[in-house]
Amino acid sequence: MTVSRRAFGLGSAAVLAAVSALPAQAQDNLSVEDRAALARAQAYLQSLTAAQGTFVETSGQVRREGRFYIQRPGKLRFEYTNPAGLLVVSDGSNVKRYDPRLNTFRQVPLGQTPLSTFLSRNVRFDQGVRIDEVTRMDSGAFAIVARDRRRPGDGRVTLAFAGNPIRLHEWTIVDANGGVTRTQLTSLAPASNLSASLFQLRDPTRRPGRD
Repeated sequence: MTVSRRAFGLGSAAVLAAVSALPAQAQDNLSVEDRAALARAQAYLQSLTAAQGTFVETSGQVRREGRFYIQRPGKLRFEYTNPAGLLVVSDGSNVKRYDPRLNTFRQVPLGQTPLSTFLSRNVRFDQGVRIDEVTRMDSGAFAIVARDRRRPGDGRVTLAFAGNPIRLHEWTIVDANGGVTRTQLTSLAPASNLSASLFQLRDPTRRPGRD
């Protein structure tokens, strides 16, 4: 999904405050620099309450693109223009996917997906999340590999951030079966007054009157 954002920039005071909130025991595998990067990401994501933009998604040899909307906690919408009509919507409880070409509709609980890591009301990398790795680059960019501590076998998410000002650049999800989906954010901007209808999706394959 993804980019324009000096509005999301965070000062050093916010970063230091977030670092101090991270229990040392939970971060034993991380260096001081890693913890500082993690704290920047945590504070930034916590500030990202509503946004919209465009994205390019790749999975294997398949390339898709479209527009997205985020409203934390828990809500997200991907509208695909290629392929046209494909929708992925999180209503805060479930993630739903409708493919009009195949006339299929599926849903899974949000809590069983890696997306719950940064769509939660309070983004905390020290509560319920296992940080597998933090990679940092000379440019200031960095990436965080995280998974659900309670269900580490469900998959993992890699969040990649540009450095200055900090911004979410892309994420890569590896599911429980090893499938890899990379989402690059080609634009991202703050949003306001997003319609509640964006995050609602009824099963279009369900016939009226059907139980």
